Amino acid sequence: MADVLLSLTMTKDVAQHVKDLLLSRPDLVRGFTASLAEGHGVSVALVAPSELVSGHAPRSQIRMVGTEEDMRQVLALIKAALPNARIFFWLIPVIEMGRL
Repeated sequence: MADVLLSLTMTKDVAQHVKDLLLSRPDLVRGFTASLAEGHGVSVALVAPSELVSGHAPRSQIRMVGTEEDMRQVLALIKAALPNARIFFWLIPVIEMGRL
């Protein structure tokens, strides 16, 4: 089965819970990359005064690669553990991957 890239974007307060959940399932998640991001657009609620001034909200992004079946299981796991987390996600096919 071909690998897919699962990208998750969430508020910073949710990110640690997601990281802990992912680390608890090495059978599904071989590893992941976490980074800071900026949320822009009409679907991003700007709450703090600094967000209103800057026009964006701080977000965390987590990316991982695995089989589509495993990544769908990760999504189900997150949904069950954090049903109201408001995590935006997408899955895309991985054409090639490796180390240089």
